Amino acid sequence: MAKLDSYLERKAEALAARQADYRANREAALIAVKASSKVAGITGARPTRMGETVFVTDSAPGLAGHALGPTAPELLLGALASCLVHTYLIQAVLLNIPLDHVEVEVSGRLDMSGVVGLPYERPPMMQDITYVARVESPAPAEAIARMHAAVDDTCPVLNTVRYPVAVSRRED
Repeated sequence: MAKLDSYLERKAEALAARQADYRANREAALIAVKASSKVAGITGARPTRMGETVFVTDSAPGLAGHALGPTAPELLLGALASCLVHTYLIQAVLLNIPLDHVEVEVSGRLDMSGVVGLPYERPPMMQDITYVARVESPAPAEAIARMHAAVDDTCPVLNTVRYPVAVSRRED
């Protein structure tokens, strides 16, 4: 018995229900998500709403922040890490792989030159993003390798970072 069996059983039920929903109505599979953020007065901190949850994001003291929460680039990497872990759980169910533990660490680099108003060669963006997935499972190595490949193919945030979509500003 693997440590996450009871959770993966609930996940399997939820996945089966979503598969049935989406087979019955393919358009239901395209979900809408949104987030919003605003400046919180003179602190510069930014309450950021994602779904029903509000996180405080902030800058490091080197950019006049108070380190009250993650920076936006850290939040991006955190979103990727979370989505990767969730995709491992989904793929474990779909591939019938028992799990004891999944942990993902994501890292990247950011050239801050353009952010602070210095000349830059390319627009400021995260670069060299890598992740390490630590999977504990009694499954054979071949099964874990199949799961890694499936996660690489199906993680939505990973695919959005790898194959960027157009982002445009619209008028309110």
